[in-house]
Amino acid sequence: MKEQWRLLQTGFNTAFSNMAIDRAILVANSQGKVPPTVRFYGWNPPAISIGYFQSVAEEIDVNACKKLGVDYVRRITGGGAVFHDKEVTYSIVIPETHPAIPKNILKSYGRICNALLQGLKQLGIQGTYAPINDILVDGKKISGNAQTRKVNTVLQHGTILLDVDVDTMFSLLKVPNEKIKDKLIRDVKQRVTSIEHIVGKKIHFEKVEAALKLGFEEEFDIKLIQGILTKEEKTLAIQFEKKCFSTTQWNHRR
Repeated sequence: MKEQWRLLQTGFNTAFSNMAIDRAILVANSQGKVPPTVRFYGWNPPAISIGYFQSVAEEIDVNACKKLGVDYVRRITGGGAVFHDKEVTYSIVIPETHPAIPKNILKSYGRICNALLQGLKQLGIQGTYAPINDILVDGKKISGNAQTRKVNTVLQHGTILLDVDVDTMFSLLKVPNEKIKDKLIRDVKQRVTSIEHIVGKKIHFEKVEAALKLGFEEEFDIKLIQGILTKEEKTLAIQFEKKCFSTTQWNHRR
């Protein structure tokens, strides 16, 4: 009988809530209170997340975000600034000791990204893993991923782009030199792709969720069972959102 993991489809939430939920699942899993968990979610309103080691002041035009109603939040994972809008975001939380997850970080990225590649195959899209944390289709980036390991537990989350608005993204991110902004925008448009660009039509969030679910089941030879956040996870998430992810102290700490 296949091992059963938990599937959470939590829909669209604020940036603060999304990051709080991921952290709450990590804590619950580290305490052995919930099984390995795969979650799919979206962002409402759109948001920018910055890596744990980044500076809001250096990465984000805060005034532009306020003007356009875009949230911003610091992740507990590393990596660069990401504009979250038209995408499916996933997270996987699993004990570091689980045999499905290689102890080597690079290999673990590869294993989890393979699940995403299997999901894209369900949509008729052939991609490749580009170490350390990207997925490419025809040489263009369609997914970026970030991982952290805390209290003997792995949290990896990342994005699969449904569509991409490079112009809006660059209106929100700070560019060191305004003179090279146009060139950067052109370069990114040539280096980034999306599901809708590849297939030439609009693809619904739920269809991509379903494809990624099958991808995780195939890669890890498991059964994902629809679940909900436990009462304790909900309480933790509210606490993390209120005391951490929505606060100036956390988001502007560097």
